[in-house]
Amino acid sequence: MNNKKNKGGRRVVERKRKNPKLDPAINRYSVNFSSEEDMRFLKMFDRSGMTSKSAFIKARIFGEPFHVVIFDKSQHEYYAKLSDFHAQFCMVGINYNQTLKELKSHFSERRAMALVCKLEKYMMQLIQIMRKVTEQTSEHKNTVK
Repeated sequence: MNNKKNKGGRRVVERKRKNPKLDPAINRYSVNFSSEEDMRFLKMFDRSGMTSKSAFIKARIFGEPFHVVIFDKSQHEYYAKLSDFHAQFCMVGINYNQTLKELKSHFSERRAMALVCKLEKYMMQLIQIMRKVTEQTSEHKNTVK
């Protein structure tokens, strides 16, 4: 049995690491902020997107670049809708090719040509819509910058 009394407090326990660090960070510094400075610090930390406050402070002290990641919900929604529209546009192209194959195989040449002409008119309208979407996207990019 162990006859040593527990004195309370923290006990120093030495652990052996499997892969010890070559230069462990053992030096510690403390900084105190006022309420206003703390709010500014937390805003900067949130904008940085980093997960560790100590890594954020080190990066600021040693002059590493400060990256700000801003998530704009309206832009995200716009690009999500644009992606959905692009997927639908691709599906139209696939359906267009399948329709042409079916027209050639099931209708006479004269009837197929008449239907293809109608289909081409609709495709021209779709191309115009796609051009408008492209213009609006470029305008959106210019307004965001």
